[in-house]
Amino acid sequence: MNVNSLMTDLERKHPGESEYLQAVREVLESIEEVYNMHPEFEQAKIVERMVEPDRIITFRVTWVDDRGTIQTNLGYRVQFNSAIGPYKGGLRFHKAVNPSMLKFLGFEQTFKNALTTLPMGGAKGGSDFDPVGKSDAEIMRFCQAFMLELWKNIGPDTDVPAGDVGVGGREIGYLYGMYKKLAREYNTGVLTGKGMTWGGSLIRPEATGFGALYFVQHMLHKAGRDIKGATVAISGFGNVAWGAATKATELGAKVIAISGPDGVIYNPNGMTKEKIDYMLELRASNRNIVSPFAERFPDATFTPNKKAWSIKCDIALPCAFQNELTGEDAKELLANGTWCAAEVSNMGCTPEAIAEFQHAGILFAPGKAVNAGGVATSGLEMTQNAMHISWSAEEVDAKLHYIMKSIHEACVKYGTQPDGYVNYVKGANIAGFMKVAQAMLEQGII
Repeated sequence: MNVNSLMTDLERKHPGESEYLQAVREVLESIEEVYNMHPEFEQAKIVERMVEPDRIITFRVTWVDDRGTIQTNLGYRVQFNSAIGPYKGGLRFHKAVNPSMLKFLGFEQTFKNALTTLPMGGAKGGSDFDPVGKSDAEIMRFCQAFMLELWKNIGPDTDVPAGDVGVGGREIGYLYGMYKKLAREYNTGVLTGKGMTWGGSLIRPEATGFGALYFVQHMLHKAGRDIKGATVAISGFGNVAWGAATKATELGAKVIAISGPDGVIYNPNGMTKEKIDYMLELRASNRNIVSPFAERFPDATFTPNKKAWSIKCDIALPCAFQNELTGEDAKELLANGTWCAAEVSNMGCTPEAIAEFQHAGILFAPGKAVNAGGVATSGLEMTQNAMHISWSAEEVDAKLHYIMKSIHEACVKYGTQPDGYVNYVKGANIAGFMKVAQAMLEQGII
């Protein structure tokens, strides 16, 4: 395999799809050496097949807002790879959603799901619908219109969507309600992230953030460090950031920064239960600003137009959006003494930022490993639905612990360098790739 040659071909076929091309290059560069040790992969053109999605479904979503005005958005489902199980991946509602973003997310999801040890393929979907400022009634009508087209392409053994940016429990409820009406079946396994009264799993809302902190904990123990007493900066204030802040605080760390599109909150005294609960109120308001946090809690201060990475911290956890932590941000963090960074968001760091962290020799781990707890718990929700049972929070948490430990061990196995430094990016990419590649090889040329 020649990475540059493959990327040149992909850039020709998919011009301008920067996020997707970035994600593919990162994986290919990590696996090149291992791949070339397996001539059977080259003969079967595994990589050439793996970097292209199985199919992309694009459709128009037409709905009526509260003023009676007809609105039109685009809907997508990228079913990327089903070699190890039914397609599985979230739905994202955000004005920036486009095919490139969803292809990158679906590609990443394929390896992330492989790392969980559960039988799930990779997918992603969503719409350029912007939920900010929309009423509950508008969001309901949009979700129903979106599902009118999507429902034919999903199912418990075909494709199981979940939530993502802009899609929480409320949206999953509206989507499932319409699916149930259209399909004429009460199959709770067709979506994950459901409410507890109709097939949801305990710990699912917290799972991405909880799993991320379990992974970080394993990283620190491997390096002979402890999370207790460490200061943590988190970007975002939504569901993922909330889960990360909750578990970090529970483990004895001090979360001193959260952020939003409008700026950063400096929270020197750390999080309390009241502060963590208020993060959910902020997100539920649909205003997408973080400044009210400082109005509610006088010990916190708000600085407009600044990122969380401007705050001096030990551990940096991007929890919001792709490429949110740049090379310049990384330099600022390193200058302020940061010794650990972990992507809780998907591809939260730019390649330049990752290079800075790795060059400095600090602990760094990619999203496909760190944030796999969310989809892992979605997989556990699917299992409970299939068995028609509900596990206790302790049972789900124990299984989540085990999965994150297994992911960390796989990263260490494939990512440990001769000098002892663990390249978690390389380890995660190789571990996920080997599982998917072997499955594709054994299933023939399809």
